[in-house]
Amino acid sequence: MTSLLDGPIAVRGADARTAELGELRRKVLAGPSEAATEAQHAKGKLTARERIGLLLDEGSFNEVEPLRRHRATGFGLEAKKPYTDGVITGWGAVHGRTVFVYAHDFRIFGGALGEAHAQKIHKIMDMAIAAGAPLVSLNDGAGARIQEGVTALAGYGGIFQRNTRASGVIPQISVMLGPCAGGAAYSPALTDFVFMVRETSQMFITGPDVVKAVTGEQISQNGLGGADVHAEVSGVAHFAYDDERACLDEVRFLLSMLPQNNRETPPVEMSGDPADRRCEALLDLVPTDGNRPYDMRKVIEELADDGQFMEIHERWATNVICALTRMDGQVVGIVANQPRSLAGVLDIHASEKAARFVQLCDAFNIPLVTLLDVPGFLPGVDQEHGGIIRHGAKLLYAYCNATVPRISVVLRKAYGGAYIVMDSRSVGADLAFAWPTNEIAVMGAEGAANVIFRRDIAAADDPEAKRVEMVQRYKDELMHPYYAAERGLVDDVIDPAATREVLVRALRMLRTKHADLPARKHGNPPQ
Repeated sequence: MTSLLDGPIAVRGADARTAELGELRRKVLAGPSEAATEAQHAKGKLTARERIGLLLDEGSFNEVEPLRRHRATGFGLEAKKPYTDGVITGWGAVHGRTVFVYAHDFRIFGGALGEAHAQKIHKIMDMAIAAGAPLVSLNDGAGARIQEGVTALAGYGGIFQRNTRASGVIPQISVMLGPCAGGAAYSPALTDFVFMVRETSQMFITGPDVVKAVTGEQISQNGLGGADVHAEVSGVAHFAYDDERACLDEVRFLLSMLPQNNRETPPVEMSGDPADRRCEALLDLVPTDGNRPYDMRKVIEELADDGQFMEIHERWATNVICALTRMDGQVVGIVANQPRSLAGVLDIHASEKAARFVQLCDAFNIPLVTLLDVPGFLPGVDQEHGGIIRHGAKLLYAYCNATVPRISVVLRKAYGGAYIVMDSRSVGADLAFAWPTNEIAVMGAEGAANVIFRRDIAAADDPEAKRVEMVQRYKDELMHPYYAAERGLVDDVIDPAATREVLVRALRMLRTKHADLPARKHGNPPQ
C-alpha cells in the first residue's frame, strides 16, 4: 500500500495545489466579473489594476494580500466574500525607485471601506513608512461600508493616524479617480498632493442631497466638489486633468522630482542646459515701469533647466506661483509673485498656498528660491475680517522655520511687510540678491511722500507740483536700487541676465548647508 508521503502521489498533489493556486490568481486578477469591468469602463474610468499598470514601471508591481477576504456577517455579506475585499495594495517602481500604492476597486462593494479593506491599507501604509518610500493612493470608493457599521469608521481613523505619522517623512500623493465623500475626504486632505480628474472624481463632506435638504441649495456633484471647483475655488486639489492617463503620467513626473523620504535629497537629473547660460530675454520680460504687469512664469522658464517646471496649485491663488523645477540638475522649489494677477499682492489664499509649499520643500530637503515683485498685502475689509494677519503669519512662520537653502531675488517692487514675509534676509534667507530695477521700501514712493511731506505739500503754492517733487526726492534718497545693498539687506545687485548663473553657483555652495532648530516637541504655527 502506497503512503500519502510517497514521492509520486506527493508530486501529483503539489501539482494539483499549484494549478489550483494559478486558477485562483487568475480569478483575482480578472476581478468580480466582466460585466463589472464593462460598467467601470462605461463611466470613462479604468479599473484599479489598469491604473496601477499606468502608474508603475511595467512588470514592477508586487501585490500584498491579494487573497484577503472580509469576515463580516449580516445584511447578505456572508454570501459575498470577494478576494482583495475591494482594495489592491502593494509596491512597485516609478522610474526605478520604490513606490507603495493602494487602489480602491470600485467593482467590489463600490470600493467601500470595511474592516479587512482598512487593515490592508493600514499594512501598506506601515510598510511605506518603514521602508521610507512614497505612498500613492488611487481613490475610487463610496466611503465606509455601511453594512459593517462603526468598524468601518474605525478603519478610517487608522488611515488618518498613519497619514499624520507619515507627514513630512515620506511623500504622500492622493489621486482622486472617483467619488470621495464624508470622512473619507480627510485622508487626501492630510496628504502632500491631491490630483483630480474632471467629470469622474468628486470630493465633499456632505453630498448634494444633504445640502439641498439642509440649506435648500440645489447643485450637482461636480458643481459641489468636482475637479475644477477644488482646483480653482477651494484649493483642495493641486492638479486637475481631463483623463486618467494624463493624470497618472503627471503623478509619475512629480515623483521623479521628490526624494524617497525626508532623509534623502531629490534625485539629480542633469541636462544639456549650461549652468552659466545668460538669460538676456529677462531684460525685456520684466518692464522697468513698476505699474506694468508681466508673466512671472516666463521668468521661471528662463531660469529653469530646459525651461521646464511643474506648477503647484496653478489655478488657485494665482497671484503667487509655487513650482518645482531643476537648476543645474538639482530640484528647486520656486515661490514667486505673479504681477499678472492682482499685481502680485499677497492675500489670504496666496499666503496659505505659499506657506504650505514652503513647508513641503523644507520637509523634503528641496532648496527654495523666492522671486519677489510684491507691492504689499491686499487691502480690504474682507481680507482683514477674514484673518489676513493670521494667514499672512503662516507664510512668515514657514519661511522662518525652514532650514533648507533659501535664496531670494528682488526683481522689481518689494514693499512693506510683504517684502519681509517673502523670505527677506531679516527672516533668515541665506542669500538675497536684487536686480538694478529693485524698489525695496516700506511703501511706494507716492504713498510715502503723501505721509512724510503732507504739510509741505498742503502749504505749497502748487500742491501737485510739490507732491511730484517730494515723490522724486523720496525715490532718490530711499528707493534707489543700491540703498538696501549699502546697508547689507541684500548681498549683491546683479545683472538680470546673469540670474541663472548666480543662483546655480549659490545653490552649489549651499548643498551642504546644515541648520538646527531649537529642541522642542513641535512648534505652534498660526492657524
